[in-house]
Amino acid sequence: MTLDQSLIFGILIIALILFIFGKWRYDIVALFVLILVALTNTIPVTRIFSGFGHPAVITVAAVLVISRGLQNSGLVDILTSYVEKVGKKPILQLAILMVIVMVLSGFMNDVGALALTMPVAIQIARRSGKSPSYLLMPLAFGSLLGGLFTMIGTPPNIIIGTFSPDGKTQLFTMFDFTPIGLSVSVAGLVYILTIGWRLIPDRKGQASADELFHIKEYTTEVRVPENSKVVGKPLSNLEKISNQEVTIIGLVRGKRRLLAPSGFETIWANDILIVEASPEHLKNFLDKGGLELTGEVEGSEVEEVIKSDEVVIIEAIVSPSSTIIKKNARSLHLRWRHGVNLLAVARHGERLNERLGRIRFEVGDILLIQGPKETIHETLSILGCLPLAHRNLRIGQPRRIILSVGIFGTAIALTVFGLLPVQLSFTCAALAMVLFKMFSLKELYESIEWPVIILLGAMIPLGEAMETTGGAKLIGDSLVTVTSGMPASVTLGLLLIITMALSNVMNNAAVAVLMAPIALSVSQMLQAEPQAFLMSVAVGASSTFLTPIGHQSNALVMGPGGYNFGDYWKLGLILSIIVVIISVPLVIFLWPLYPQ
Repeated sequence: MTLDQSLIFGILIIALILFIFGKWRYDIVALFVLILVALTNTIPVTRIFSGFGHPAVITVAAVLVISRGLQNSGLVDILTSYVEKVGKKPILQLAILMVIVMVLSGFMNDVGALALTMPVAIQIARRSGKSPSYLLMPLAFGSLLGGLFTMIGTPPNIIIGTFSPDGKTQLFTMFDFTPIGLSVSVAGLVYILTIGWRLIPDRKGQASADELFHIKEYTTEVRVPENSKVVGKPLSNLEKISNQEVTIIGLVRGKRRLLAPSGFETIWANDILIVEASPEHLKNFLDKGGLELTGEVEGSEVEEVIKSDEVVIIEAIVSPSSTIIKKNARSLHLRWRHGVNLLAVARHGERLNERLGRIRFEVGDILLIQGPKETIHETLSILGCLPLAHRNLRIGQPRRIILSVGIFGTAIALTVFGLLPVQLSFTCAALAMVLFKMFSLKELYESIEWPVIILLGAMIPLGEAMETTGGAKLIGDSLVTVTSGMPASVTLGLLLIITMALSNVMNNAAVAVLMAPIALSVSQMLQAEPQAFLMSVAVGASSTFLTPIGHQSNALVMGPGGYNFGDYWKLGLILSIIVVIISVPLVIFLWPLYPQ
């Protein structure tokens, strides 16, 4: 083993450890790894940032932008709105939901497709009186399976689709992935609808807001007496004396009602404050502020203040790309910066009764937020949270739908017929959607998942370093040695299983970047065609059914479904085995290892 190989393996081990333990977010890990690659000089300095101009990175960004355009057209909302009309049979509802999310995931960001259909699934579960847990995990797995349909369905497919062994020739076209993806998806769908759904744990999951958060039990009216020491002071003082553990969600002054009042609002004697607090925090709040409970009075203002035409209460889930992960409400200053109140937080189907200001948000947490109706959805977008219900339905306009689908279809046609490379055709489509005002420039940049872009741009040089230093060849040699004397199909299957295992504990795009050069080295060692080995990496990288951390879709449903970490393998293990059994012979059939 050479010094360069030792260095690159050391960096790879560090990367794997950091990815698996998740102390740093994956894009930070990738940048750290990139710096290590630069400092060890395992690739030329001029190539350090070359990954950010890689076709895979450009294509991923363009697909994310196009996904926003399709969403804004109203097409997706029209499709999902029909689900509730298919009847009340749970299996039929699950089948329709899975088919929709699979189709959407084949042509747009899979997390985006899941986020659009998840509120529909939760609403269906609530109406049927069942836990959402029986719908959400299959829905997440469906988004992963659907991503296998096309080259643009998921980042691993884009990476493999744009991977060029000689730097010139791409081995796959847009729909080369479809036979594998469609076969695996149909088999997965049949398994989940017949056997798999019985293996899903019946968790409490995402109940309605009233059932889950019991807001009325935590919301009360407080009067400001004339002798209170807070008279004449701004409302912000009140929250300071309560250590921000009491949320002021409304103020009533005679006939005047202030909903989600500003912290600069001056307190008057005899004001009625609508506050949200646990009993123990409420007592401390009353004592320190010299306030008094109004008691049970007629014409209570609580319901009218917390829910009105101007102010709404909305449930939202913390997405994997949210900027508030690992932060708490106190440090975010939600009221003063964004004009919203955080009323409650739930995790794994249970309301958290810790001090609200101290809860550090995690992926999948359910937040109950009160804010102005006109701006609440924009605020959620800024925070990186997805509404779980009461989402504004975009009414589909025929012109916008036809225009968005036409632009998207043209980009696909240009790619399929070889008139433009995928990264250029989809960039043109994204630009066309901007010019036709399918979204604003602000939405354009918001639609791009920058952590994923950073991850890919930073990890691609590591993959190149593995190849140029001979590290990938060394791993490939070891894999071939382990399967020595066995058919090449066994080596192919082992490569798929290793890729699948890694993808369940680290980001699947990073896995595809690392495994692609290894797949190429294995094919060269066996003197076989590379397509089958690269395709097995694509399939394995997207088959993350065993843990909630392997893919953003799995993490996204964990909170609303009330799942535990160990729940995923119960449904996902057999599904993973089905993927291996179907995809290995089919890949070899479509791309013979040793063509005559």
